[in-house]
Parts: sequence; structure tokens; C-alpha cells
Amino acid sequence: MDRGASAWSGPLLGTAAVIGGLTVLGSGAARGQAAKSFKAALIGCGGRGGGAIRNIIDAGKEVGVGIRVVALADPYPERSRRVRGALKKVGQDVPEAQCFGGFDGYKKVMDTDAEIVLMATPPAFRPAHFEAAVAAGKHVFVEKPVAVDPAGCRRMFAAGELAAKKGLAVLAGTCLRHNQGYAAMRKLVADGAIGTPRAGNVYYCTGRLWFRRRAEGWSDAEYLVRNWVSFAEMSGDHIVEQHVHTIDMFNWVVGAHPVAAAAFGGRHRRQTGNQFDFFSIDYEYPDRVYMQSGSRQINGCWSWGNGIHVVGEKGWANIRGGVQLWDGSKVPAPDLSLHRNMYVQEHIVLLKSLVDGKPINDAKNVTEATLTAIMGRIAAYTGKRVEWRHLVDPGAKSPLYELAYTPGPEAFETGDVKAPPDDVVPVPGKG
Repeated sequence: MDRGASAWSGPLLGTAAVIGGLTVLGSGAARGQAAKSFKAALIGCGGRGGGAIRNIIDAGKEVGVGIRVVALADPYPERSRRVRGALKKVGQDVPEAQCFGGFDGYKKVMDTDAEIVLMATPPAFRPAHFEAAVAAGKHVFVEKPVAVDPAGCRRMFAAGELAAKKGLAVLAGTCLRHNQGYAAMRKLVADGAIGTPRAGNVYYCTGRLWFRRRAEGWSDAEYLVRNWVSFAEMSGDHIVEQHVHTIDMFNWVVGAHPVAAAAFGGRHRRQTGNQFDFFSIDYEYPDRVYMQSGSRQINGCWSWGNGIHVVGEKGWANIRGGVQLWDGSKVPAPDLSLHRNMYVQEHIVLLKSLVDGKPINDAKNVTEATLTAIMGRIAAYTGKRVEWRHLVDPGAKSPLYELAYTPGPEAFETGDVKAPPDDVVPVPGKG
């Protein structure tokens, strides 16, 4: 369910304050009344960023709160100008002085009076941007995935815990959790319809996303950003950037993250960058629950979107087939009455959590899903069996604990960026 290439289509609490680490709503909200408005800012003005801003504006209408966009940031001015122009068409006029360029523009957003910050940059930047937002006391919408390496995930875990202590809301762009079909299937499993889950599979097999050849005059930094879906250093590879959606679904359904992964993958037809074309991963979860994960981006092949199949003691659950028990009977899916647009629904959840004074915090869930995908990628790149503890526990004394891609997000601010070579990919079994 990739939204990175989507076009623009289709809050902030002026009286909110952060006092003693707790978010305090205005007097109206404290009496159970809806807040009148929220001030929002966007970091990353590509297609996904423009879509996210429109989604939160639409969600505000559903919740009964106003959304006023007060700042935009993107390294490239033409992108922020495009979003600014689109906002004008819906009655939003962001001051030009509040449209920030450069790779440090996100820091200037943190100095504004925005209360909710939407993050839609390439994934490599998310840990640094998220840390800055939490430090500044901002509520956050952060797109998936939230990192590209184990070091970035650990930064996200720590910042997410700090956000919880400060009473800040963190909504993740794991939109399938807000889709009627997926959410209904998960509820059935959580309610015991198929008994204890024992195994399953998830898949995300499509054609390749866009890519860009390097243009004359582009710096290494510009090439990486403008061709970010081609480099693992920027996107995490497509298993992390795209397949994280369905991996997150399995984690959500079984209520755990895996403890180990073994995998294979490869590259046959991709051009530019250094990513694989396909991954096949066996994940081991606690209590010997196993999940097989398949993801592929190759044009001209049979595609079967994004899906999940879970097998339990009493039967199975499938996003396309509902719940069927071994005796042949079916269990009807509940109507959860979610908004028909899951991208709007996720922002409804964010805004309602603020109005109700119970800020949502998705940081741990989305980071676990991201790290699950990263663990599978590492297993495929290396040909080794990789354990969760290798990535999060320094006591495991694994070299994988120190794995951090370069250039990191801060290197773009200092100008110390060197692009990896094109078409040089990991070789399993070496190194």
C-alpha cells in the first residue's frame, strides 16, 4: 500500500500547552468539548506529504476541529511551493516566510507554533526528525517505515518512550490498521475466532516503483533524495519501505514481534541504486509461531498486492476470504464503521485522541514493524540467521548491533554526503 508516489488529493490546538511534560488541552476540551482548531506543519513536501496534509484537513472535518497549516519544510523549494499552492485552493495560506528549505528546515519547523508535525520525508531522515519533534513538544504523524537500520530503530524506540512521558501523540502511517477489512480480521482473531494463531504468511508483490537516473549537476545528496526508493540507505529497501505494511499486520494480529529470521533474496532486473528485486523470509515468533513473508518488485510478473493469511487452532483468517473454521463454517466480519478512506481514518484517530486527552502513541508498534522488516532484509543480504536480540541488545555482542547506514540523516545537514555506487548489491554468504 505504497503512498510515496501519490499525488495531492483527496490540528492544532491553539490553547494547548505542554506543562510538566503533560499535554494540557484548552478549557473547552477539558470540559469534553471539541477543540476548535489545531496548527499543523509538514516536513517533506513530496506526493506523500501533500496527501497527508489533505488527509488531516479532511479528518478535522470528521472530528469537528479545524486544521490550520502554519509551516512547510522541504530541501527543495519547488516541492513546498507545490503544496503551498494546493493548500491555497482549499483556503489555507501558509506564509512564505514559514516555508523552509534546506536539509535543516525541519529544525525551523520546530521553532514555530505548530502543534502537530507531519513527517513524510524519505525514511532515512525519520529518527532525527522525530527526536527533534519530541524534544520540541510536538505531536507527530510519522510515515512508515521509521528507520532504515537497527541504530535508527533504537533512536525511535527511545524517542517514542520520551514522547509517552511527555504526553505527546504519535500516529504512525501504518494505514492498514485503519482499514475496515484488516481491522475487522484482526478483531476476529483477537476475539479468539480461530483460536491461538500458529502460523501464517504475508505478501506484497507488485511491479517496481519509479526510479530516476542521475541528472547532470546533481550533488550526491540531491541524487540520493530524488532517487530515494532505489537506495537501501534511504528507503531501507522495498521490504522495509513497502512490505512493512503487511509485516506490521502480522505483528499486530499475533501480538508480538519475531525472535529470528532466515531469508533469501536477489536482484535480476532493477536499475540504479542497490536494492534487491525480491525477498523470501521465514520469521520465527515466540511459542514457535512461524510466518512466511514474500515481497517482490518486478515488472511483468503476476502481482498480488498486499495480504495476510493466519492459521490458528480452530481455522484460518484471510483478508480476502474472511474467517473460516475447520468444520467449514464461516465467521462474519464485524462492521467497525471506520471511515471509507483509511488515510483519513488514521488522522481521525490522532485528532480524537488529542480531543479526548488520551494521546495515541504508535511509536513502539511501528518501530517493531520496521525492525522486523530490517531483520529480514539483513538475513537476505547476508544469508545468515538473524536474531532480534542481535539488533537491540548490546549484550548479545553481535556486529549487527552497530549496523548504521552512511550517509546518516545528519550528514545531509553538514554536506558530508557520498552516494553509494549504483548497481552494486549485497552478495549473501560474503562478509
